[in-house]
Amino acid sequence: MASTRFTRRRLLQSALAAAPAATFAPRLLAQPTVHIAPGPFQPTWESLTACTTPDWFRDAKFGIWNHWSAQCVPEQGDWYARRMYLQGEKQYDHHLKTYGHPSKVGWMEMDNLWKAEHWEPAKLMDLYVAAGAKYFSALANHHDNFDAYNSRFHNWNSIRIGPRQDIVGIYGKLARERGLRFAVTNHSSHAWHWLQVAYDYDPEGPLAGVRYDAYTLTKADGKGKWWDGFDPQELYTGRNLVMPDGIKTIPQANLWHADNDRKWFEIDPPMNHAFAENWFLRCQDLVDTYKPDLLYFDDSELPLGQYGLSIAAHYYNSSIRDKGKVDVVLTAKEIKPEHVGAFTLDIERGKAQGILPHPWQTDTCIGDWHYNIAVFDDHKYKTPKSVIHALIDIVSKNGNLMLNIPVKGDGTIDSDERAFLEALATWVPKHGEAIYGTRPFSVFGEGPPDVADSHNFNENRQRPYTVEDIRFTTKGDTLYAFAFVWPTSGKLLIKTLARAAAAYPKPIQRVDLIGAGPLTFTQDASGLTLNLPGKAPNEYAYGFIFRT
Repeated sequence: MASTRFTRRRLLQSALAAAPAATFAPRLLAQPTVHIAPGPFQPTWESLTACTTPDWFRDAKFGIWNHWSAQCVPEQGDWYARRMYLQGEKQYDHHLKTYGHPSKVGWMEMDNLWKAEHWEPAKLMDLYVAAGAKYFSALANHHDNFDAYNSRFHNWNSIRIGPRQDIVGIYGKLARERGLRFAVTNHSSHAWHWLQVAYDYDPEGPLAGVRYDAYTLTKADGKGKWWDGFDPQELYTGRNLVMPDGIKTIPQANLWHADNDRKWFEIDPPMNHAFAENWFLRCQDLVDTYKPDLLYFDDSELPLGQYGLSIAAHYYNSSIRDKGKVDVVLTAKEIKPEHVGAFTLDIERGKAQGILPHPWQTDTCIGDWHYNIAVFDDHKYKTPKSVIHALIDIVSKNGNLMLNIPVKGDGTIDSDERAFLEALATWVPKHGEAIYGTRPFSVFGEGPPDVADSHNFNENRQRPYTVEDIRFTTKGDTLYAFAFVWPTSGKLLIKTLARAAAAYPKPIQRVDLIGAGPLTFTQDASGLTLNLPGKAPNEYAYGFIFRT
């Protein structure tokens, strides 16, 4: 780092001088001036914790997600709309080389380049159904603040710009025609700080100090251009946490961002209260128009203070009004013990260490969240085997798996993704009896812990499975077990099912290997030993049905 670097204190002092609200503490807001559907739920934690997760979600187990926005157009992976403004990031270098300097070609131009010209949503949905998905999730908006639906309260949307199609509406219709539950994901509560980099500048190089596009553009500047009539400040959210003048190196800029706009705020921004109110209206419009069965928030608990509580109450009350009961699921992350019940826990790119007492969901991806051509070129997607193993483990612990299959900007998927889905189609539906509609057994399985905790981003720390790892599910009086590794000995020992064991005291009369029929076995004080056929029925994982 250069000897003239700013200290952390000097950076914060500069930030405060440039934008007095650059640092702040969460505050309790008064009830916002919004209207919610009448019903038993009020916008308070105490009221919301009375909610329960509906059985359809617990039965579905597996959903597929299209985490699709204009950030897929450059094919450079996740967070492109932010990283294209961060000098030193590979996305910045790609943008400079491919599109131009972000002072001249900013993020809003990428929204216009998202054409979805080869999108065939019905064919994609058929692939997802064949792969065994029971619900489908569409991204409604990301941190880039662009709505992929016919938004009444935000002009920067996919009807008016880019694809010029109602992506959420089309996907919802197709999913429901195929008997799937429909989910939408809302990430835009973070746009007010995440997208502030669009107001910054290069700290180094020939254009050092030249502010990026968001800093100067106004609605009037669009006259005669493709965005005539659109206000860039509506997209970029206004000057909330703008990097001050005087930063001279990339490390200094990175430090400023880490201390300011990179923090994961969940509060109603005190310098831009209008953003939070507009977020509520947009989300309420999304819920009321498309009536999703599941609403996902990319937030630690609920977003934007009282507005998040209000949309949760509105969502639950609307379901009671329309269906006579709460038949919808609201997911978010990092739930506090005193708030359990208010929403369903989502664990991003992670899994639970054991059976959680309440239903939960993993959301993860086979590659980057947004399409990354390098992952395809290097053939680095997750394997079907690893995802099937994750699904089994998650279901055994009372969870669901929502899996993102990245889509290119033109609306297509690549050949590796297609092969991945086709591989899932050979396994998931055939083992559906032991997956869909099941509940956890008294123990999730056998083997040492595979992850260290029940937290976000722990999936990369998972140990490899061995022949000792078993996972259980149940449905009524029927018990199922899964093995991840086919034993070379031809025998599989399940210790939990020892004769007269407390976990399963009934004597087992019959065991079937899914896809191969009945097996011979012995059951004694050491466990249940299965005599397996000479060849495994598939290359991924092996399901057993136990009957008493």
